[in-house]
Amino acid sequence: MTNAAREIIELNPKASQPITPMEMLNTALTRGADITVLEKLMALQERWEANQARKAFDAAIAEAKGEIGPIVRNAKGHNEKRYADFAAIAGTVDPVLTRHGLTYRFRTEQADRIQVTCILSHKDGHSETTTLAGPADKSGAKNDIQAIGSTLTYLQRYSLIQMLGLATSNDDDGRSSHPPQDAADLRAEGERIARENGFNALGLWWTKTITPAERKALGPETLNELKKIAEG
Repeated sequence: MTNAAREIIELNPKASQPITPMEMLNTALTRGADITVLEKLMALQERWEANQARKAFDAAIAEAKGEIGPIVRNAKGHNEKRYADFAAIAGTVDPVLTRHGLTYRFRTEQADRIQVTCILSHKDGHSETTTLAGPADKSGAKNDIQAIGSTLTYLQRYSLIQMLGLATSNDDDGRSSHPPQDAADLRAEGERIARENGFNALGLWWTKTITPAERKALGPETLNELKKIAEG
């Protein structure tokens, strides 16, 4: 706890419930606290709001993932393998994300490779990104513009799939399949959800957000450890 927070709590010795940084700030203003105390409390309020926004984001993702239904593989790619194009993915996920206050957009950069960043945002202000890059797809008889457009569409689709943790089995539109998320990154994500959002959010993340292959990679021992973290 910061010295500024202690000072405000001392001004409220009878308070029986935890108070927010904003309540501390209001008390400080009422008591005529100096500018140093006010600046520290404002910084504390900003960190508190960012933490609350991140918790809301994680909860929204877990709930939305539980509602996203199967995505129809409506197109054919290399070797006649069926895959879900971007319209099929968006048509399935967009209504669910909207219900939970989530939106996504893409940022594109191009140098020697084409880079696409998927930005997933929650209405409370927290956002996270996933970036993928690749060369222009010059397969077939594509001209330069078509080659760029093909890669952009591919990277948009896969960055959104990766961001939402959607299964991509049997999707061979690209030259290689999208790999599962690294086990160490998955564990770190699970620990954060368990620590910040508790047991229920952890359960939704484990059963609805990550894929069966990712659950297998983590294993039951990791799940038990995450449960202990969630239980405090």
